[in-house]
Order: sequence, then structure tokens, then C-alpha cells
Amino acid sequence: MAMKDIITKIRTEKGLTQEQMAHELYVTRQAVSRWETGETSPGIDMVKLICTTFQVPLERFFEMPMGYYCQCCSMPIPDPELHGTEADGSPSESYCTYCYQHGDFTAKDADMDEFIEATAQMEADALGVSREEAVSLMATLLPHLKRWSED
Repeated sequence: MAMKDIITKIRTEKGLTQEQMAHELYVTRQAVSRWETGETSPGIDMVKLICTTFQVPLERFFEMPMGYYCQCCSMPIPDPELHGTEADGSPSESYCTYCYQHGDFTAKDADMDEFIEATAQMEADALGVSREEAVSLMATLLPHLKRWSED
């Protein structure tokens, strides 16, 4: 489902007009209209505000099932060769090769904040956003991933 469809669905599920949604988010009705037509998309911080304001999980904006992306860095891992390895050499079900090899994390001594700082630019480049937006997104997503939620 495209971003425009997700926003429209959230608005209609809450029984709001574009004007009412705009008021709740401190934007114009035209901004909501442009999001819903796909002319523009809200930035990462606005997506976070939409989630908070309308009590929807951030994951709703991402169509990937939990097993589809790395439970450490959130990178999609659809191909078997991108999966990390367990201690016995078998593919990891949960982690990518960049985060997990031979049954251990590659950045095992890094806490979540250090991990975000170390990988934010790669995330920004991959998503085509600023480093600051990548940090913001990662700080919102990572706490829900298996590696960081178990700490």
C-alpha cells in the first residue's frame, strides 16, 4: 500500500475530514490533500507525528512483515545471501549479514545510540533522506526490533 493510501486510510478510519486531520497535525488542508493524491509525501518527523496523534504504529507505514527485514538494523533481507549466519553456519532467520555473523552481532559492544550514530549515514543514503531524518527514523524503529527490545 502506498503512503498516500495509508494516510487516506488512517484519516477515514478516524472519521476525519482532510481539514480536521490538518488541524490535528498543524498543517494545511492542502498539505493533507497533496499527501493523499501522492503529489508529495510527509517527511519522517511528520509520519512520526501522524502515528503519535492518531495512535497508529509506525510499522503501519512499512509493508514488510517482521521476517522480511533485519531485526537489528531494519534493512530488508529478501535474498538468502543477505541473511547473517548462526554459530553452526546456518542462515539467521532474523538478522542480515552486516549485523550478524557466526552467531554473534558484528557490533556487539555498541548500544543502540552508538549503533544509530555509526549507521545513520548509510541509512540516509539508502533512503534518500538527510542524516538527521535517518537518525530520527532509526530512533523510532530500532527499539521495536528484536535485538534492541531484548536489551
